[in-house]
Amino acid sequence: MVAIEIVRVAPAADLGLAEQILAVQKSSYAVEARLIGDDRIPLLHESVDDLCAAQVHWLVARQGDEILGAAAWSESEIDRLVVAPRAHRQGIGRALVVVVIESIAGQRIQVATGRDNSPARRLYESFGFVHTENQQVLPGLWLARYELVR
Repeated sequence: MVAIEIVRVAPAADLGLAEQILAVQKSSYAVEARLIGDDRIPLLHESVDDLCAAQVHWLVARQGDEILGAAAWSESEIDRLVVAPRAHRQGIGRALVVVVIESIAGQRIQVATGRDNSPARRLYESFGFVHTENQQVLPGLWLARYELVR
Protein backbone atom coordinates (compact mmCIF):
# COMPACT_ATOMS: atom_id res chain seq x y z
CA MET A 1 0.00 0.00 0.00
CA VAL A 2 1.31 3.44 -0.95
CA ALA A 3 1.19 6.02 1.82
CA ILE A 4 -0.82 9.21 1.44
CA GLU A 5 1.29 12.34 1.29
CA ILE A 6 0.18 15.93 1.64
CA VAL A 7 2.07 18.47 -0.45
CA ARG A 8 1.76 22.14 -1.41
CA VAL A 9 1.05 22.63 -5.08
CA ALA A 10 0.47 25.41 -7.63
CA PRO A 11 -2.37 24.34 -9.94
CA ALA A 12 -2.01 27.50 -12.05
CA ALA A 13 1.46 26.29 -13.07
CA ASP A 14 0.32 22.75 -14.01
CA LEU A 15 -2.84 22.37 -16.08
CA GLY A 16 -2.93 18.59 -15.65
CA LEU A 17 -2.78 18.96 -11.87
CA ALA A 18 -5.47 21.64 -11.98
CA GLU A 19 -7.72 19.32 -13.98
CA GLN A 20 -7.16 16.49 -11.46
CA ILE A 21 -8.01 18.80 -8.54
CA LEU A 22 -11.10 20.05 -10.36
CA ALA A 23 -12.30 16.48 -10.96
CA VAL A 24 -11.98 15.69 -7.22
CA GLN A 25 -13.63 19.01 -6.36
CA LYS A 26 -16.62 18.35 -8.62
CA SER A 27 -17.12 14.81 -7.32
CA SER A 28 -16.80 16.00 -3.71
CA TYR A 29 -19.24 18.90 -4.11
CA ALA A 30 -21.66 16.58 -5.94
CA VAL A 31 -21.82 14.56 -2.69
CA GLU A 32 -22.43 17.75 -0.69
CA ALA A 33 -25.13 18.80 -3.18
CA ARG A 34 -26.93 15.52 -2.49
CA LEU A 35 -26.52 15.99 1.28
CA ILE A 36 -27.97 19.49 1.26
CA GLY A 37 -30.49 18.90 -1.53
CA ASP A 38 -29.16 21.73 -3.69
CA ASP A 39 -26.71 21.68 -6.60
CA ARG A 40 -26.17 25.45 -6.76
CA ILE A 41 -22.89 25.24 -4.84
CA PRO A 42 -20.68 27.71 -6.75
CA LEU A 43 -17.53 25.56 -6.55
CA LEU A 44 -19.43 22.61 -8.07
CA HIS A 45 -19.65 24.63 -11.28
CA GLU A 46 -16.16 26.12 -11.29
CA SER A 47 -14.02 25.81 -14.43
CA VAL A 48 -10.35 24.88 -14.52
CA ASP A 49 -9.62 28.55 -15.35
CA ASP A 50 -11.58 29.67 -12.28
CA LEU A 51 -9.70 27.19 -10.10
CA CYS A 52 -6.34 28.39 -11.42
CA ALA A 53 -7.31 32.03 -10.94
CA ALA A 54 -8.32 31.61 -7.29
CA GLN A 55 -6.03 33.66 -5.07
CA VAL A 56 -5.39 30.89 -2.56
CA HIS A 57 -2.71 28.49 -1.37
CA TRP A 58 -3.18 24.82 -2.29
CA LEU A 59 -2.50 21.43 -0.74
CA VAL A 60 -3.25 18.04 -2.19
CA ALA A 61 -3.43 14.66 -0.55
CA ARG A 62 -2.14 12.09 -2.97
CA GLN A 63 -1.46 8.41 -3.08
CA GLY A 64 1.17 7.84 -5.73
CA ASP A 65 0.02 9.93 -8.69
CA GLU A 66 -3.64 9.98 -7.67
CA ILE A 67 -5.14 13.07 -6.02
CA LEU A 68 -7.50 11.96 -3.25
CA GLY A 69 -8.19 15.35 -1.71
CA ALA A 70 -7.33 19.02 -1.83
CA ALA A 71 -7.61 22.09 0.33
CA ALA A 72 -7.19 25.78 -0.39
CA TRP A 73 -6.91 28.71 1.96
CA SER A 74 -6.31 32.43 2.09
CA GLU A 75 -4.82 34.50 4.89
CA SER A 76 -7.55 33.68 7.40
CA GLU A 77 -10.09 31.43 5.70
CA ILE A 78 -10.31 27.84 4.56
CA ASP A 79 -11.57 28.41 1.03
CA ARG A 80 -12.34 24.78 0.17
CA LEU A 81 -11.79 21.24 1.36
CA VAL A 82 -12.57 18.38 -1.01
CA VAL A 83 -12.07 14.64 -0.81
CA ALA A 84 -12.75 12.11 -3.55
CA PRO A 85 -15.91 10.19 -2.60
CA ARG A 86 -14.12 6.84 -2.77
CA ALA A 87 -11.66 8.14 -0.15
CA HIS A 88 -14.25 9.47 2.33
CA ARG A 89 -13.91 8.42 5.98
CA GLN A 90 -10.20 7.65 5.67
CA GLY A 91 -8.87 10.70 7.53
CA ILE A 92 -7.85 12.63 4.41
CA GLY A 93 -10.03 15.67 5.13
CA ARG A 94 -8.81 15.71 8.74
CA ALA A 95 -5.16 15.51 7.65
CA LEU A 96 -5.64 18.36 5.17
CA VAL A 97 -7.33 20.55 7.80
CA VAL A 98 -4.43 19.95 10.23
CA VAL A 99 -1.91 21.24 7.68
CA VAL A 100 -4.11 24.19 6.67
CA ILE A 101 -4.53 25.27 10.30
CA GLU A 102 -0.77 25.04 10.79
CA SER A 103 -0.26 27.11 7.61
CA ILE A 104 -2.55 30.01 8.55
CA ALA A 105 -0.63 32.53 10.59
CA GLY A 106 -3.54 34.52 12.00
CA GLN A 107 -5.30 33.99 15.30
CA ARG A 108 -8.72 33.54 13.69
CA ILE A 109 -9.60 31.04 10.98
CA GLN A 110 -12.95 31.10 9.23
CA VAL A 111 -14.67 28.39 7.20
CA ALA A 112 -18.12 27.81 5.76
CA THR A 113 -19.91 24.66 4.67
CA GLY A 114 -23.40 23.71 3.66
CA ARG A 115 -25.71 24.12 6.63
CA ASP A 116 -27.02 20.60 6.13
CA ASN A 117 -23.60 19.01 5.50
CA SER A 118 -23.40 17.20 8.85
CA PRO A 119 -20.11 15.33 8.12
CA ALA A 120 -18.24 18.57 7.32
CA ARG A 121 -19.78 20.36 10.29
CA ARG A 122 -18.71 17.55 12.65
CA LEU A 123 -15.18 17.64 11.20
CA TYR A 124 -14.75 21.39 11.79
CA GLU A 125 -16.35 21.20 15.25
CA SER A 126 -13.91 18.42 16.18
CA PHE A 127 -11.08 20.95 15.67
CA GLY A 128 -12.77 23.47 17.97
CA PHE A 129 -14.40 25.61 15.27
CA VAL A 130 -17.44 27.40 16.72
CA HIS A 131 -20.59 27.97 14.67
CA THR A 132 -21.06 31.72 14.28
CA GLU A 133 -24.02 32.05 11.91
CA ASN A 134 -26.10 30.56 9.15
CA GLN A 135 -26.08 32.62 5.98
CA GLN A 136 -28.43 32.36 3.01
CA VAL A 137 -26.14 32.91 -0.01
CA LEU A 138 -28.80 32.22 -2.64
CA PRO A 139 -32.55 31.82 -2.09
CA GLY A 140 -32.82 28.54 -0.16
CA LEU A 141 -29.05 27.84 -0.20
CA TRP A 142 -27.66 28.08 3.31
CA LEU A 143 -24.11 28.05 4.63
CA ALA A 144 -23.02 27.42 8.20
CA ARG A 145 -20.14 29.74 9.08
CA TYR A 146 -17.52 28.75 11.64
CA GLU A 147 -14.57 30.40 13.34
CA LEU A 148 -11.58 29.02 15.19
CA VAL A 149 -9.80 31.40 17.58
CA ARG A 150 -6.42 30.25 18.80
